[in-house]
Amino acid sequence: MAEAVMEGMLKTDQWQAQHLTIKNRSNKERLQELQFKYGVSLSINIKDTIENADIIILAVKPKDASEAVISLQPFIKKEQLIISVMAGISTSNITDWTKKENPVIRAMPNTSASIGYSATALSNGKFATDLHVKKAFELFETIGTVTHVAEDKLHIVTGLSGSGPAYVYYIAEAMQKAAEELSLSEEEARNLISQTLLGASLMLKTTAASPIELRKKVTSPGGTTEAGIGTLDQYKVQDAFLACIKKAVKRSEELGSM
Repeated sequence: MAEAVMEGMLKTDQWQAQHLTIKNRSNKERLQELQFKYGVSLSINIKDTIENADIIILAVKPKDASEAVISLQPFIKKEQLIISVMAGISTSNITDWTKKENPVIRAMPNTSASIGYSATALSNGKFATDLHVKKAFELFETIGTVTHVAEDKLHIVTGLSGSGPAYVYYIAEAMQKAAEELSLSEEEARNLISQTLLGASLMLKTTAASPIELRKKVTSPGGTTEAGIGTLDQYKVQDAFLACIKKAVKRSEELGSM
């Protein structure tokens, strides 16, 4: 996720590589790979890096969150904006670990950030002002759309749009397998599937019609689409997706309580 956000930011005119300094716990080879690919700076001295930062973006795995924030705590200044893209970790958790009244904002983007099409949701902690929220909006609008939600809804966002690209790729994978089994080439199938998904997505975004209405417009009585949808209903695919999203939401809640 960190790389996806960084890649998306650097594809805009608003951010340059020299604005970004990166650091991880111990994987120097990975850092050098990212430096070579994007031209960003590597943190040599973590104290200087943190103290000189305007915005600190936390993008570690949730299980490493407390250790990471506590290690940075001595160098964090009260006025610095902290943005977390860690699933399940609350703003109050971060405030407890920093022991300072920093403005903290949680963001849940998705990996489509790398091409500027993330669906990001933001929530602000109790010390974040409207100005901090505006600054976070400006940052994440460079990589897609931004929606402000109450923090208690971020678990839902995580299971829905945070994990959402994987669900779409799962559908595309199934469509690809079917196409190839039915003798289309990989290239033919990929072109048709990607454009179909793109067109359907744009219909959802640019028309006022609901998903149900759009589906019904494609589904003629006794036609091919009705036959296909009937099979999906037979296999309870919609129920499976409901269970899938609810399970992802539950996992986000579990990560936040660890």
